[in-house]
Amino acid sequence: MASCQEFEVTVHTSPGPTCGTYNHLSLNLIGSQGETPPISVNEDDHHLLPGSVCPVLVRTSEPLGGLVLIRLHLEARTGYPNLDWHCSRVEVREVTDGRAEEGGRGGTEPEGPEVQVFLCDRWLRTADGDVELRSGKLCLLKDETEEKLKQQRLKQLQHQQKLFRWRRFVDGAPSCLDVNSVTELGPNLSYTHKSPAPNLHYLRGFDGRAEAWKSFTELETFFTHSGHQNNIARFVRAHWAEDWYFGHQCLNGCNPLLLRQTRHLPPNLSVTSDMLRPFLPEGSSLEQELQKGNLYLLDYEVLDGIPANVVNGKQTYLSAPLCLLHLNQQGQLLPIAIQLQQTPGPQNPVFLPSDAGCDWLLAKIWVHSSDFHCHQLASHYLRTHMMGELICVATLRQLPEFHPLHQLLMPHVRSSLQINLKARASLLAAGGVFDKACGCGLAALPVLLSRASHRIRYRSLCVPDDLMDRGLDKLPHSSYAQDALRLWNTLHRFVVSWVDLYYRGDEDVQHDSELQHWIDDINTHGFTHDSDGLSSGFPPSFQTRAEVSKFVTMIIFSCSALHAAVNFSQLDFSLWMPNCPATMLRPPPQVKGAVTEDDIVSFLPDVNSTCRVLTMLALLSQPATNFVPLCRYNEAIFRDDAHRRLVEAVQAELKAITDDITERNSQLELPYPYLSPDCIENSVAI
Repeated sequence: MASCQEFEVTVHTSPGPTCGTYNHLSLNLIGSQGETPPISVNEDDHHLLPGSVCPVLVRTSEPLGGLVLIRLHLEARTGYPNLDWHCSRVEVREVTDGRAEEGGRGGTEPEGPEVQVFLCDRWLRTADGDVELRSGKLCLLKDETEEKLKQQRLKQLQHQQKLFRWRRFVDGAPSCLDVNSVTELGPNLSYTHKSPAPNLHYLRGFDGRAEAWKSFTELETFFTHSGHQNNIARFVRAHWAEDWYFGHQCLNGCNPLLLRQTRHLPPNLSVTSDMLRPFLPEGSSLEQELQKGNLYLLDYEVLDGIPANVVNGKQTYLSAPLCLLHLNQQGQLLPIAIQLQQTPGPQNPVFLPSDAGCDWLLAKIWVHSSDFHCHQLASHYLRTHMMGELICVATLRQLPEFHPLHQLLMPHVRSSLQINLKARASLLAAGGVFDKACGCGLAALPVLLSRASHRIRYRSLCVPDDLMDRGLDKLPHSSYAQDALRLWNTLHRFVVSWVDLYYRGDEDVQHDSELQHWIDDINTHGFTHDSDGLSSGFPPSFQTRAEVSKFVTMIIFSCSALHAAVNFSQLDFSLWMPNCPATMLRPPPQVKGAVTEDDIVSFLPDVNSTCRVLTMLALLSQPATNFVPLCRYNEAIFRDDAHRRLVEAVQAELKAITDDITERNSQLELPYPYLSPDCIENSVAI
């Protein structure tokens, strides 16, 4: 019987050295009216080698109609290892002019506008069963014109929801993916992190010293070796005890997310106008400075009452300080009062800059120690890592691959699954560094994560709102705030343009059932309501394009720029350990005037736990050699020229920001490099 239709099919294997496979590949062409039986691809002299092209001539006995899908199926070949295969794409051209006989299996590649490209760009395994590819542009469900494609979207999501299930890691905190090992993620959601080995030479050999440092002189000898190559760490060492630099770190250190302007002092901070008058401008008062907006607060109440860890068999101690800072007429932010516990009383004195030098220095060290715990678990792990995993799992479960937001978001969140799984199995597990070397150990960790989750508000995750709410949007020396706002605005313009490509009006947003299921899944398993019944402010649904654009910008910023700011900076500010102690081995002082310099050393972490924490931070702070810079996307995302123009435009803006930050930093004694776009990884990868 003469064939009704003929197709030249070309199967492309990706060029990577391990992309080929011994396995047998078959395919089906699926049209609007029917489908072919399975057709063998790699028989005879055609092999699925790296970068190879396998041509197949397909003749049908029944009409297929318009071609909508290609089904691929891998089977292990007897006697050969079962290797995964990375398929780049499949190209199909319907033959209408008799040219099929010239090509056949002879190898001519399809050319011209008739070619349909079915992108794959992923690993296929025999265990995956059938994998269906589709061609065409990204689109919303409402814009699907073929019933089979609508059904394919639904079938894909049903499969994904069985494959990717939620698990509760900590009650009250965002859920995570229900897997136990990296192998369960499969090759498309795992990755190889390549980075030069950090210099740990001077951190090794101290495991047996479960004892306090003997003196600041011994600490300085250790730092001379361990920190000699780090310019920022050397600056920290030189200025860490100075009040102006304490304030500078609140704005531009590794945790610039806690400081906020205050116009009303918290009632549990036991300060008076007379007590603070010596540290305010002459002729001014506490009330006037509050009214002017010159007072700022650090409040670590999230740590109040959290159980402290036992390290090296010794009880450690946590505090929940309140620290009041004043913005002086020179633009410096100076600490003027520190209360180390939340409940005021005679055994909880307020420390002042006029106190004995050791008292004031120790009070500031306590603030830095409290900040270490909030930084590591709330600002870093919760707000970037757990956020990335929450969004990744919801995206895999609720947005099909051809949804435009799936393609935009996955490059920013995909890597969070592997790195978080490893963190839960090591750093945050029994025997890990938090268990063995940090004041917030395994008993404190779930309490802090749960409390911090309940305190997060949507506005605090959106840079313009957050900086305005905290009164940092106009501070002259806040490099983090300036850089973060400029990056947010650039990313937001990019996302708005991307969203507008697909949603022609707000009605399209409201009627996108996949989008609404996505935000519902995020809210169900993410940041919900606190114990007071107050809303976290996360949108319960999406009503407008503006809401979608803001939310997606928040995700991309959190998983790229914010992660860079709080992750890659942490070793710089911690190498001089007294600036960022992970444990405190004596309780907060209850009286003034009883502390000497030697006493201060006895509060600090033991030698071996110091080195263990610094080793962790050195590994986490090491950028990968194969990292993908911000908004560098795989070519597969460029479905048409409109996408390409958007990506090229945002990359040009990011290049301009990089150049401006480089120029600014060259003129600063205190450079802030962490939000330079060329240093920002596209996703949470470490």
